[in-house]
Amino acid sequence: MKDLLDLETGAVLRVYKPYTWTSFDVTKKIQRLVLRKLARMPKPKDGIKRKVKVGHAGTLDPLATGLLIVCVGKETKNIEQYMGMPKTYTGAFYLGATRPSYDKETEVTEVFATADISTDAIYATAQKLTGALSQVPPLFSAIQKDGVRAYELARAGAKVELAARNVMVHSFEITAIALPLVYFKITCSKGTYIRSLARDFGELLNNGAYLDSLCRTDIGNFSLNEAFTLDELAETFGEDLSRRQKK
Repeated sequence: MKDLLDLETGAVLRVYKPYTWTSFDVTKKIQRLVLRKLARMPKPKDGIKRKVKVGHAGTLDPLATGLLIVCVGKETKNIEQYMGMPKTYTGAFYLGATRPSYDKETEVTEVFATADISTDAIYATAQKLTGALSQVPPLFSAIQKDGVRAYELARAGAKVELAARNVMVHSFEITAIALPLVYFKITCSKGTYIRSLARDFGELLNNGAYLDSLCRTDIGNFSLNEAFTLDELAETFGEDLSRRQKK
């Protein structure tokens, strides 16, 4: 792996985001690793204290895992380029119930019978949600409404309507069915919410659904198979893993 502290050219890190960690948690963790590594290096001859920018290229929800691209140094200027790449996810929808967040962050609000849902109907619904879509984002999201994050308004009990957005689902493959779980592999454009696809999946079946699990496996040509865990990155930076740092 190239020198992660080559600030002349910057670096693009493929990082595995753990379950319950926010993308911001991961970014701040890596920034601290970089700064501690810089502090252990010889001081520059010009005496100027070196600074480094760190940012991620596309948020993953706390309850999702998988590939997070983190840009270091001058590569932070290219974040938008990486964010615009298509993304691939695997996971499962839970049929027969709804939750306000469309995932397991909030409690179940309604339950439905699933005995009459056929395999053919499930495959047909996936086809209906493939291609160009007008999608309403989840209220429990980081989208800003009048300068406030939507999830903050949702948690405060406010009623907010978010505008629909045009997204593209390039492919929507059903990989297994074991009701109430429906397993999938989806490749989609920037800005697509898999949680919203879960909601729409349930509604098209005249039922309910939420996102049970999610893993991002690819961003453009970047693969989760290439990703480093945070412990592996820490070791690369020369950290003593016997003295683990918290988030």
